[in-house]
Amino acid sequence: MTTRALRAAGAWSLRRTLLAVLLGLTFTLWGFSAAIVYLEAGRESQELFDQSLAETGHLLLSLAEHEVQEHGASTSLVMPVAQNRNHRQYLLFQVWDAQRRLLYKNAGAPDQAFAAPADVGYSWHDNDGQLWRIYTSWNHDAQLQIQVAEPASHRQEISSRFALKLLAIGLPMAALAALAIWWSINRVFRALRRSADEVAQRTPDDLASVSVTGAPLEVQPLLQAINRLFVRVRQTREQEQRFTADAAHELRTPLAAIKTNLQVLQRARSDAERSESVTGLGLSVDRATRLVGQLLTLSRLDPQSQPPPDLPVLDLAAVLAEQLPGWMAQAQRQDLQLRADLATAPCRLQLDHVLILVRNLMDNAMRYTPAGGTLMLACRTEADGVLLRVSDTGPGIAEQLRERVFERFFRAAGAHQPGSGLGLSIVRRIAETHGASVQLAAGPDGAGLVVTVHFPAPAGAPIHE
Repeated sequence: MTTRALRAAGAWSLRRTLLAVLLGLTFTLWGFSAAIVYLEAGRESQELFDQSLAETGHLLLSLAEHEVQEHGASTSLVMPVAQNRNHRQYLLFQVWDAQRRLLYKNAGAPDQAFAAPADVGYSWHDNDGQLWRIYTSWNHDAQLQIQVAEPASHRQEISSRFALKLLAIGLPMAALAALAIWWSINRVFRALRRSADEVAQRTPDDLASVSVTGAPLEVQPLLQAINRLFVRVRQTREQEQRFTADAAHELRTPLAAIKTNLQVLQRARSDAERSESVTGLGLSVDRATRLVGQLLTLSRLDPQSQPPPDLPVLDLAAVLAEQLPGWMAQAQRQDLQLRADLATAPCRLQLDHVLILVRNLMDNAMRYTPAGGTLMLACRTEADGVLLRVSDTGPGIAEQLRERVFERFFRAAGAHQPGSGLGLSIVRRIAETHGASVQLAAGPDGAGLVVTVHFPAPAGAPIHE
C-alpha cells in the first residue's frame, strides 16, 4: 500500500507529527521568550529613560538657579543643553518661578506649562495629539520648578529598533533550530526506513531476522518482536510442511487398502468373497475417516495458541460423568471393566477440546487393553491444580518410547492395533493450550499404562454448571 493510500485510510505519520510538534513548540517557546525579553527590556528601558529624564531636569534646574543669581530672570536666555545636537532637540524644558512665571525654556517648548504645578515627579500628558513623558521638580527652597518633556515617540523608536535587532538575531537562530530538528528526526527515522526497505524487498519465503544494528534503543524492542514473530512463523511453516508430508504418507495406507478391496470386490466370484471384500472396504474407510478426522483436529490446534483468559471454570468430574455411560457401554462390548473415581475438580476448560483429549485417551486405552482387562478413569483436586488420570492393563509403553509417542504418526514397533499415531499428539497439544502437562507411567505392578494430565488451579472463580 502506498503512502497516499495509507493517508486516505486514516494512517498518520509519526515523523510528520514529531516535526509538527517539535517545530510548533520551538517557535511557540521562541515567541514567548522574545515577547518576555521585549517586555522586560521595555520596562528596564522605561526606567532608564525616566532616570535620564530626572538627571537632565536636575542639571537644568541647577543651571537655572545659577543664571537667576547671576543675571536675573530672562526667558530669552539660551541654555547650553538646548543646543546639544546629540539630543536632536527631542527634550523640551521649562523653568517656572513660584509665581508661575515662565523664566526659561528651550526652542520648541510651548509657553503653557507641560503639567500642573502639583504634578511633581513623573506623569504622562497629551499635547496636540502627541503623548509626552513629563518630569517635574522644585529646587531646594521651592522657588524654581523645572518641567522636562520627552516625546513618547522617541522611546517607541528605540524600542522598535531593539525589536528589529531581536528579530534579526532570533529568527535565524530559530531557523537553525528547526533545521537541526528536521535533520535529527530524519536521521533517527533513517534506520526505520532501512529496516522497512529490508523487509519490503524480501520474498515470502525469506523469514530471516531483521538486523537491529544501528537502530535506536526505543525501536529495537519492536524489531526484536518482529524477529520473534518470524521465528514462530518459520516454525509453524516447517510444522505445516512436515504435517502435510506425514499426512500424505499416512493416507496412502488406507487409500491403498480401499483400492485393493475394490479390486478384490471386482474379481470376487462368490458371495463369501464379496462379503469379505465389503467388510475390508468398510474397515479401510473407517480407518481413513478416523485418520482424516484426527488430521483435521490436529490442524485446528495451533501450537502457539493459549486458551482465552476468560474461560469458564467447569467441574471436570461433572463433564466426565456426562460421557461415562457411553464409555461404559463401549467397554462392555469389548469385555472390559471400566471403573470411575470422579471427585469434584474445578478448573478452566475449553470444553470441546478437553472432550477430544479425554476421548483420545479412552479410545487408546480400550484399543490396546485385551478382553477381560480393566480401565480406570479418575479426577481429583490437589493443592496445585487438578489431576485427570486414565489407566489400563494393556501392554503399556516402554520407558524409552514414552516421549516419542507424542510425536505425530509415531507408532511403536510391534503395535498390532490399527491406528494413525496421532492420538497422543493431539492430547499433548490440547494440554499445552490449557497450560497443562501430560505424563506417562507404568501401572502399579509395572504393567499397563497410566496417563496423567495435570491442569493448573483456577484463579478463584465460581464453577459454571
